[in-house]
Formats: sequence, structure tokens, C-alpha cells
Amino acid sequence: MAPGSRLRRLLTIAAAMLIAAASLPAAAAVRITFYSKELGTTFPHAFVTMDGTLDRSGERINVDYGFTAKSVTPAILFGAVKGEVVSDNGASYIRASDKHFTLTLSDADYDRVIGVVARWRSLAQPSYDLDKRNCIHFVADIAAGLGMKVETPKKLMKKPRSYLNMLTDTNRPWLVEHRAVFYPPK
Repeated sequence: MAPGSRLRRLLTIAAAMLIAAASLPAAAAVRITFYSKELGTTFPHAFVTMDGTLDRSGERINVDYGFTAKSVTPAILFGAVKGEVVSDNGASYIRASDKHFTLTLSDADYDRVIGVVARWRSLAQPSYDLDKRNCIHFVADIAAGLGMKVETPKKLMKKPRSYLNMLTDTNRPWLVEHRAVFYPPK
């Protein structure tokens, strides 16, 4: 075979491989991002967002979940009140919150998160307790469901940013191993 025809053949094979690779579906992935919102008049103050595409079905995911009191009144200061998992906080609410880290989830990880959400949605009422079961506890439960080491020190259970900074620091080696994206603390 002549050198020129060898080169043409190699180029043809390379081009065919590039075309084949380009026609493969893109790798699907759902990302979860952990957020906090330090105080304010809107709730929840700790929540997660998930966006991307499930591998198994190609279903597009774009949701957020947090846990809060159904009615934010002074009653939350005195004990348990009706609680709910909320979704669709809105783009401006999310933008005004602090990102802590993002992880790429497998479909099984996504299912575990949805399982935590479903469990919190089915809690007997009254389910929200500022000291024992608030938005920070909810986010901690999601983190635990993904395999992170989770502690819930009482002194941080009303400080969403401080809690999520601690969760990030405590799990940094695990998060690095799982290729998390970190955001600068505020």
C-alpha cells in the first residue's frame, strides 16, 4: 500500500470514529447542590437543588427541596408545628442563597435523595420543630443518605450557613473523592 493511501485510510478511519463518538448520547447526570440562606423572612434556610438528566430514562430533572413550617408564625418558637417539604422556591430565591457544593449523582443516588424527600413528606404532623426537625436536619438527612458523615450539633441547628460550612469541611475528603465542586464561603 502506498504511503499516501495509508494516510488517507487512517484519516478515513479517524473521521469515522469521530462521527461515531459524536453520535453517541451525551453522558447523563443529575447534579445536587447544597444551599443555605442565612436568616431572613423567607424559608427554608437550607435546601438542595437537583438538575440534569437521569441515565435510565433521559428524564430531565430541575427541582429544589427544602423543609419548613407550613405557617411561619411565632408558634415555631414554642414547639412543633405543621411542616412541609417545599419545592419551587424560584430562581431569584436560589440565586440569593449561598452555594456550598455540588455533586454528580448516579441514578441510585438520585433515588436515595427522592426517598429522603418522600419520607419527610410523610411525617406525622406536627412535623416541624425548630430545635429537633428543621430545614438543616432535612439537608443533613439528604447528606447522610448520600453517604456523608453527618453530625447535628445543637449550636448549629439554627445557623444554616455555619452548618453547611461544617458539613463541607467534615466531608471534604469524601467530597473530593466524589468530585464535588466547591464554592467559596461567604
